Amino acid sequence: MSANLMQSTPPVHYSIDVIQDEARHLVEKGIVSRQQPIYVLCQYIPAREWVCIECELERCNFLLRDRIADLMGNEEWDND
Repeated sequence: MSANLMQSTPPVHYSIDVIQDEARHLVEKGIVSRQQPIYVLCQYIPAREWVCIECELERCNFLLRDRIADLMGNEEWDND
């Protein structure tokens, strides 16, 4: 077995929950807006990982042009 095969990392899988949490984090920090399309998140995620995220979004019936607010779903507010 070559050294390159031994050093390769297994593919990363992102669940929709992890993607939603990351989107919430970026919105809370004011880095992105709820009104922006989901594809703007690719600017904040390494390119090699974005492919996995795109696949998970597609699997969960999200389009890259959907708003980040749609991805985040229902939010809970502490001060209600």
